[in-house]
Amino acid sequence: MRFLRLLLTLAPLCAQVEFKSSSDRIDVKIDGQPFTTLFYGADAPKPYMHPLRTASGKVITRGYPMDMIEGESKDHPHHRGLWFTHGNVNDIDFWASEKSQRAVAGSTAKKGPEPSEKGVVLIRKLADVKGGKKSGTLHLLFDWQDLSGKTLIKENRVMTFYPGVTDRVMDFDITLTASETVTFKDTKEGMFAIRLATELEEKNSGKMRNAEGAVGEKNVWGKRSPWVDYAGTLGGERVGIAIFDHPTNPRHPTYWHSRSYGLFAANIFGLHDFENDKSKDGKLELQAGSSLRFRYRVVIHPGDADSAGLASQFKKYSAMK
Repeated sequence: MRFLRLLLTLAPLCAQVEFKSSSDRIDVKIDGQPFTTLFYGADAPKPYMHPLRTASGKVITRGYPMDMIEGESKDHPHHRGLWFTHGNVNDIDFWASEKSQRAVAGSTAKKGPEPSEKGVVLIRKLADVKGGKKSGTLHLLFDWQDLSGKTLIKENRVMTFYPGVTDRVMDFDITLTASETVTFKDTKEGMFAIRLATELEEKNSGKMRNAEGAVGEKNVWGKRSPWVDYAGTLGGERVGIAIFDHPTNPRHPTYWHSRSYGLFAANIFGLHDFENDKSKDGKLELQAGSSLRFRYRVVIHPGDADSAGLASQFKKYSAMK
């Protein structure tokens, strides 16, 4: 026991965040161990992080469709690790963009609230890669484009990773700037999202809980809350993952598109679904040159929301300027 306490004391001294970048991805190591990889190459119609791991090395995200793992669910191929997009921007779908193809002229594709075309999010520039002992930062610029190559939105994304003995913590600071007037239309299909490992689905061991203490999909989906945690048993270990919605975000606290089958997403735009009221409209218009800023924290932790002290962690995060 004394030896274990000594190891825990010394661990922060050798803590480190390291990056290895190539033409289509960036590998992230924390404390010498693989944590995740950010993919943004030609095979990725949107950037995504896969897999995500606990500090003990357990993979908490679903492998499909990147990895074929026996016993995993094979639905929703656009649910890839962790990603950030929206399902309807000017009738273009950046959410389910894996089957990207232009709408055929004269087709019966639905108009209005249903997107008629797929879009892609392409890397424009890897602005900065900076590892370190206390944190590591990735700064990337992306373009949200239709399939003709026209850019609708320019995305400026800064991701900060922190070392730790028990937790894996990462911050996202994302600014979207409209290249032309765009409308984020009302749909539940969005926005900051994670698809969890099959073992963590509610039919297995998982259970979602929000900041107000509501538990399970029935009480969490479509509700507003500053954070939600999804916890269960993975490989015999109790683990959880939380998403924090920063108080400065538009329309804070966010609504949650969080499903019992492992989808876990913060989305401020899907009011007519979340409120079950077709008279509601959560759309938001952004004029050319105007910006929206979104900030989120992801905490991967052992145990559950209480043992991880998520309420206290969120209070500290919410105070960050």
